[in-house]
Amino acid sequence: MKATTAGFLSSLATLAAAAQSERTFAVLRFDGDGFMTEGRVDPIVSPGTAASHFHGIMGGSSFGTTVDGDQLLSSSCTNAKIKNDRSNYWAPEVYFRDPNNGTFTKVPLFYMNVYYFFEPTDDDIEAFPVGLKMFTGDAKTRDPPAFGGGSNLDPDAGPIQNIQFTCPRSSYDPPSYPTDSDGTTAGMQDPQNKGAGAGFPLYPCDGYASPLRADIHFPSCYNPDAGLDDYKNNMAWPTITNFKQNCPSGWIHVPHIFFELYWNTPMFDDLWTPDGKTQPFVLSNGDATGYSLHGDFIAGWDLPTLQTIIDTCNAGDIGMDKCPNIPGGLNDDNDCKISSPIVEILSLNAALTALPGDNPLTGWSFGGSSDSGSSASSSSATGYATASVDQSSTSASSSAQETTYAVSLANLDGKKGEAASTQPTAALPTEAAVSAVANNAGYNTVVIDGTGIPVSTVWDIVTATETQTVWVEETAPAKRQEKHAGHIARHRRSGHFHH
Repeated sequence: MKATTAGFLSSLATLAAAAQSERTFAVLRFDGDGFMTEGRVDPIVSPGTAASHFHGIMGGSSFGTTVDGDQLLSSSCTNAKIKNDRSNYWAPEVYFRDPNNGTFTKVPLFYMNVYYFFEPTDDDIEAFPVGLKMFTGDAKTRDPPAFGGGSNLDPDAGPIQNIQFTCPRSSYDPPSYPTDSDGTTAGMQDPQNKGAGAGFPLYPCDGYASPLRADIHFPSCYNPDAGLDDYKNNMAWPTITNFKQNCPSGWIHVPHIFFELYWNTPMFDDLWTPDGKTQPFVLSNGDATGYSLHGDFIAGWDLPTLQTIIDTCNAGDIGMDKCPNIPGGLNDDNDCKISSPIVEILSLNAALTALPGDNPLTGWSFGGSSDSGSSASSSSATGYATASVDQSSTSASSSAQETTYAVSLANLDGKKGEAASTQPTAALPTEAAVSAVANNAGYNTVVIDGTGIPVSTVWDIVTATETQTVWVEETAPAKRQEKHAGHIARHRRSGHFHH
């Protein structure tokens, strides 16, 4: 058996070296449970301040409100399975809106994968330059994609549609999306895949070990003239000629990365009744359609390590960690977590009366659209409060109408920070809470940079004479299914490998 395994692993390098005209790929997975950190942080779109909405972040621990140059290489830990990958990967989180009382509960991450595709090309595929910042998607849109419900990564075949949701179901009768939907009142079906489409599906995803999945493809042509930080202009999609994907002359062909975020939506199945018209999930920016799904990436790879993987490995779905002779080896840290650099008094798991950042619901039956995108925080925070906290202690206060706890500042000098507790702290309102609580008109936010030093404080304190705290019981988590069971088979059935 050992000889067979060794022979198989050694063949990965041979296969990759011989497959210059074919796609090769390897799936990066992550250690531990959940995100490396989470919060209203986006150093690409909202550097140095609070982002408008909540994100879940994977990767290196030197993440903060600003990430510059080779900062990520100094991370003291990473939750990527490859030790020399200290990149950061993030996307907006998903919330369940209770149809009975309108409260919001964050949907736990089931797991996340990042595919590294090395496409057939006449170019040399090179490792990401350290510090490259990439953003894909549109956080502001509530409009249906022009391409419809399908996926399209070829700029010559029509409008790019690189964002989808996948929802494996035991039966597609009724279908996940209304037949002939134009996207204005519900999502649109992928004509090639019953289990996928644009926007949130209308029925529970009950496929085995495969709940609702957010799918995000990134372009793979980097323009060095635009530079590492110009995320609006530094990336483009390759053109396809004779089955090869090539970048413009003078551009750098980097790996094509693809996020899969599996959300534990089945734990909410008993809390809503599908009616074929509405569904209860929303993105953290208030988007009830799902059309504004987006993703961010900052490169923090050791260059020789990634280049070795590009040149020698075709591990596929068995995982990048099975690639032979990886420089630096595999990660042995299963508990790489830091506290969010944005300090908010906010329960991660309990029901909230408003989304973090006080983002209103928009899209479909809620109408309108959001113009906040990923910009800095607003001046209003109905339903929750955010507190300023010094680095040595956590000051407790509570807002009206929600379960809260105080989140301590993370030490982000390249070392691990204290992970935020997932259990609410049931404390009586204090005198400080009465004088500092926000009552629909303001909140405080402390922002710290990568050194752990406060760089910006937004103050808008309203004096209250009375505070009422209403405790909301947490939803009991569902029994966790085996994460990767049937993973390869699901992709083959869905046609994923035909992208």
